[in-house]
Amino acid sequence: MDRFRLCARIAAGVVLLAGAGACSVTVGGDGGDGDAAATGAAQSVALSSWNEGAARTTILEFVERVTRQGSPDYVEPRHRVATFDNDGTLWAEKPLYFEFPFVYERIRALAPQNPGWKTQEPFSKVLANDDVFPPGIVADDFRPLLIAAMTGMTQVEFNAQTRAFFATARHPRFDRSYAELVYEPMVELLDYLRAHDFDVHIVSGGTVEFMRAYAEEAYGVPPQNVVGSSFAYEFRDTTGVPAIFRQPNMTVFNDSAAKPVNIQLHIGRRPILAFGNSDGDIQMLEFATGGARTGLALLIHHDDAEREYAYDTGAEQALSTAAANGWTVVSIKDDFATVFPPAASRR
Repeated sequence: MDRFRLCARIAAGVVLLAGAGACSVTVGGDGGDGDAAATGAAQSVALSSWNEGAARTTILEFVERVTRQGSPDYVEPRHRVATFDNDGTLWAEKPLYFEFPFVYERIRALAPQNPGWKTQEPFSKVLANDDVFPPGIVADDFRPLLIAAMTGMTQVEFNAQTRAFFATARHPRFDRSYAELVYEPMVELLDYLRAHDFDVHIVSGGTVEFMRAYAEEAYGVPPQNVVGSSFAYEFRDTTGVPAIFRQPNMTVFNDSAAKPVNIQLHIGRRPILAFGNSDGDIQMLEFATGGARTGLALLIHHDDAEREYAYDTGAEQALSTAAANGWTVVSIKDDFATVFPPAASRR
């Protein structure tokens, strides 16, 4: 994180003293009264892009309970695992998941090599219209489009394609790079948890390598902490340059009950905090709150049509489950003091 964002994010539970052109950080101490006062001051500014309210208080109190030695809910750092869905939880997901503009762009780029696509659905739907989100695409179209756009190349080539996309593509409503449409309060929360020795992971339905293309810069989450849907890979060394090739079959669709399974497979520890926004996150939130250690489940509610979007579709069961289980529902309208970071703000 650069100095600008470090100075701006006092929310990490530390005391930041900003001097002229510098930013210093004071943490720790011997546990005396001075440290208690410092902790109180830090708490007063923690999660500063969140509004005062039950959601923010619940998060702060949970982190305090599980990180304070002597607390009955204390959790050792190695067990402080937090998992976050991505689409609709860490960044916006409307009018359609941001992975799909990339897919449509790649289909159009590959069309000259595949002339039959002009009359072959679903490719013809994409090629007949140059909209960012072409009309007529239905759920059954997604898999063949994904396979055609995202496989058949080396991983190095795919990484270059994703970098090129994020360098130029713009959201049709907000006219900003997709990578800029992260939720500022959520990125602040990730920083806050890491400052309290949480191991933060993304566990989402998006394809893993697409998310890895931006997760470290956008969220500070390294590639090894990203779990997602994935295609098969093949190792080849046909030209003296060993490479990983992306194969045209999806091996994992990381949604619903697959999320806890892949958390176990890739992380190996049950999270004590999980954050989602849809019906596909229910099992992950249940997993986080169903263990021997205290757990916290949080669910974003998209209810701010002016600053973002307002919708419940795809989250109806999650909202009712949250109400039944006492999970914390985070309202974008009420709990986020700001939604997206300033245009010039970069990690």
